Amino acid sequence: MSETAVKASGAPAQSGDANRWKALVFIALAQLMVVLDATIVNIALPSAQHDLGISVGNRQWVVTAYALAFGGLLLFGGRVADLWGRKRAFVIGLTGFAAASALGGAATSGAMMFGARALQGVFGAMLAPAALSLLAVMFTDAKERAKAFGIYGAIAGGGGAVGFILGGVLTEYLDWRWTFYVNIPFAMIAAAGAYFVIREPEGGRNRSPLDIPGVLLSTLGLVSLVYGFTRAESHGWSDTITVGLFVASVVLLVAFVVTESRVKAPLLPLRVVTDRNRGGIYLSLGIAIVAMFGTFLFLTYYLQVVKGYTPITTGFAFLPMVLGMMVGSTQIGARLMTRVPARALMGPGFLVAASGMFLLTQLEIGSSYAPTILPAMVLLGLGMGTAFMPAMSLATLGVEPRDAGVASAMVNTSQQVGGAIGTALLNTIAASATTAYVSDHIGSASTKSQQQLVQLQGMVHGYTNAIWLAVGMLVLASAIVVTLVNAGRPGSAAVAAGAGEGAEDEAPVPVVAH
Repeated sequence: MSETAVKASGAPAQSGDANRWKALVFIALAQLMVVLDATIVNIALPSAQHDLGISVGNRQWVVTAYALAFGGLLLFGGRVADLWGRKRAFVIGLTGFAAASALGGAATSGAMMFGARALQGVFGAMLAPAALSLLAVMFTDAKERAKAFGIYGAIAGGGGAVGFILGGVLTEYLDWRWTFYVNIPFAMIAAAGAYFVIREPEGGRNRSPLDIPGVLLSTLGLVSLVYGFTRAESHGWSDTITVGLFVASVVLLVAFVVTESRVKAPLLPLRVVTDRNRGGIYLSLGIAIVAMFGTFLFLTYYLQVVKGYTPITTGFAFLPMVLGMMVGSTQIGARLMTRVPARALMGPGFLVAASGMFLLTQLEIGSSYAPTILPAMVLLGLGMGTAFMPAMSLATLGVEPRDAGVASAMVNTSQQVGGAIGTALLNTIAASATTAYVSDHIGSASTKSQQQLVQLQGMVHGYTNAIWLAVGMLVLASAIVVTLVNAGRPGSAAVAAGAGEGAEDEAPVPVVAH
């Protein structure tokens, strides 16, 4: 019997690993570090660019190098966790992430900074799927698991906003280099704690030979896709290289699917993604992240450029969303996850988030924080927190333990790719709408102040146009969930039925990922 099932020998169900709550602390700390890193560096980017002499054209690589390595290597990282063992991959990933952060903090040139960011992405792609699949097998009681992943989900969802605050504080009062150095204590404490506290259950490794063609095709295909969207944002959708990257990604990913259907030990067993519940969750989460990533960027610029907020104030402005996510994850999602079907939480959750996004389409230059942005933040947090909770818990429903790492990686992959697509797609729409607005109205502006006002109005007009698309994407994510996800509540008979032979006597433990 696998370590992910409660023994059906008539003995009482075990409550899980004795150190499971201690393990949650260290795994959540690692996740917080990874999520913080996605936003904390953005705040420090202008200062780092100036000190290191990075050109305007090359500054995007501080973000892109990380996204390419992380998004491109996640499936490989998940497979490594299955092969080496989750605990080992987790500790190695954290140690490497700390070393890469030290290199970034000590950077003396743009190239050194880009290399450090790429290394952070490499080790992040190893530790993320390892952490989540490891945490899942340590919590075997449905209610405890719901509570644990509610806490984890709140940290994973809200950490980005905390990154804005911490990035602003460190950049303003210390130095941009501390946005890298701050990762080191996070990583070393989490690695040391995991090494001494976590005891990985036996029998969950996949010792099949590594699928080298699958690794190469998936990595190159995902890198081409992510870089294609990143380049489209700066060079346009009709750029020859951009189009070539998209064509290459399609060819490579189709070849990957064909390869995985034929090899004996595939990197990504197709059964992981063809199940309607898992497929629906991967797709809906990816689309929701497309909507969220672009909107966060617009809101950050709106608050700082249009409203004149400082980076620190901007970070605090995001706190209601963090609180909303915590309530949605730990109070609504975690409490109801064992009582109602997943789609009864995810579908309405995405719609609540869409209603918050709708409020942001009403933004104007003179909009105040309290009546418009505050309720939008709360609704976004509540909705996404409630939706993420069951999504994470069912993301690898029925997957064999030996596929746990790569199945966890699929959720991370959908989110990384969704983030890259969201930033590029929504930014392009916003820029086009802004350009059209300014060209139509600038002629009537006779003074410099009037011209500046038209520029700001055009910027806000572009943001709201793009946010309308984000509203539609969240509604689409809700529709996908209602249509495809038909699993019952975790721990119920409906869920157990998907676990395979003996499902009636065993309560499977879904491996969760974010």
